[in-house]
Amino acid sequence: QVQLVESGGGLVQPGGSLRLSCVVSGVTLDYYAIGWFRQAPGKEREGVSCISAEGRWIYYADSVKGRFTISRDNAKNTVYLQMKSLIPEDTAVYYCATEPPYFHTTVEAMCDITGGSKVDSWGQGTQVTVSS
Repeated sequence: QVQLVESGGGLVQPGGSLRLSCVVSGVTLDYYAIGWFRQAPGKEREGVSCISAEGRWIYYADSVKGRFTISRDNAKNTVYLQMKSLIPEDTAVYYCATEPPYFHTTVEAMCDITGGSKVDSWGQGTQVTVSS
């Protein structure tokens, strides 16, 4: 059974940076696409960035494009989300998640939480607060 544990959240000033980590256990990470999602107070959960199993395909939401970078180190069973130029609107609980490999969805579909996403395993989340 796949397990995901996020870390790296915290309080940061606008313009600052954070790096989130998602450690995956219970499965061989090489076969799993991983996504980062976030949920702000009073808002629906949304896809932020998703990366394919081999790391070849990456999707970013328009709101984070150019500021966030997703990467993965399968040898360490870890997926990262480097966040730069943070703004207050980035404040949210950030989750990493995955779907069963046999779905073979595109990374864009995986991140589409209200549409084609087949994500069914979630971490507990890590809080990111951007405030002065």
